[in-house]
Amino acid sequence: MNRRRFTLAAAATLAAAQLPFASSAYAQAIATLKMMIPANPGGGWDQTGRALAAAMQSAKAVGSVQFDNKGGAAGTIGLTQFINAQKGDPNAVLIGGMVMVGGIVLNKSPVNLTMVTPLARLTSEYLVVVVPANSPHKTMADLVAAFKADPGKVSWHGGSAGGSDHILAGLIAKAVGGDPAKVNYVAAKGGGDQVANIVGGHVTAGIAGLGEFAEHVKGGRMRALAVSAPAKEGGVPSLKEQGVDVVLGNWRGVFGAPGITTAQRDALVAAVKTATESQAWKESLAKYGWEQVFLAGDAYKAFVEEDTKRITGILESLGLRK
Repeated sequence: MNRRRFTLAAAATLAAAQLPFASSAYAQAIATLKMMIPANPGGGWDQTGRALAAAMQSAKAVGSVQFDNKGGAAGTIGLTQFINAQKGDPNAVLIGGMVMVGGIVLNKSPVNLTMVTPLARLTSEYLVVVVPANSPHKTMADLVAAFKADPGKVSWHGGSAGGSDHILAGLIAKAVGGDPAKVNYVAAKGGGDQVANIVGGHVTAGIAGLGEFAEHVKGGRMRALAVSAPAKEGGVPSLKEQGVDVVLGNWRGVFGAPGITTAQRDALVAAVKTATESQAWKESLAKYGWEQVFLAGDAYKAFVEEDTKRITGILESLGLRK
């Protein structure tokens, strides 16, 4: 596996080593953790949240976990509920990431990630472009040719508008000389909905994290055409190797409630850090093909601010942000 998934991975390792969050920093296990997953079941945030919860329990950092899946609008529906309902709650967390950053920017959302407390960046994952198993498009070149011939007839199915999937579709269009604004992007209601639409042949192509489609590709229900990595990943050739000069990684992380104290933040970060050092978490990384890019506290806050600027620039360059 190519371990250079994320441009900040090396910096993250150094930053994490310099942080004051020791694994023993939390005085006692959190009895009940409330976890907001701002997406419907089955997608990347759901996988991440439940894997993190299982690791936290395995590491005895938490007792029980209460999940609340609230999908829609690139996670901003769940974000809004989290901000309004969990203010000051030291035992509440929110899963989020690059998709939410893009959705907030694209939709000019009244809520954003400055309203919650950054805890830790967790993973980075490359994306995969797939088609239904019976698709006439056998290679990425076939899909590109169909798009260039008639952009409107090629539907790209992914997560929320403005997220990493949407951005990748736009970057592919731009790289092959097409107009990103003409990409026929269809946002899925959730991971299960997306899989059903792709397998059922209701869309031309699908985009998601490698781990989200892995079992369906392996089971012969989907055909993987390309990954957004610099080189072949998981047996799938990269876009670059096929003449499409695009590389894109998708990060995910965890946030605390607004209004918690620094000590409460540090206790949550310590609990998360302990979980990411557990065998259960390492098994999830291997299972889903995620790379750990742990970054916590103030360094993570600065990263989110910089990534918001980066994503804003990409969306503007693609003509997707009005």
